[in-house]
Amino acid sequence: MTVMDDWVTAVCAELDLDPAAVPVPAVLDLARDVAHQVLRPGAPVTAYLLGVAVGRGSEPADAAARLSALAGAWPVELGADPADPTAR
Repeated sequence: MTVMDDWVTAVCAELDLDPAAVPVPAVLDLARDVAHQVLRPGAPVTAYLLGVAVGRGSEPADAAARLSALAGAWPVELGADPADPTAR
C-alpha cells in the first residue's frame, strides 16, 4: 500500500465511507487540471465541490471529467502570459 492508500483508508474509516468507492486518480487529475489551468487555490475548493455533488447523487468519475473539461476550457486571463504558471 502507498501512503495515499493508507490516508484514504484512514479518512474513510473516520467518515464511515467505503475506500473502494473513492476515485483517487480522478480526484487527483481534477485537482491538477484546476491548479494548472485555472488557479492553484481552486483545486481544493473544486475537490470539495465535487464531493458535495457526489453526496447529492452525481457519479464521481463523470462529475470529475466534466469539471476537468471545464478547467481545460477555462480562458487564460487577459494580458497573462500563458507560458508563465505564476500568471494564473
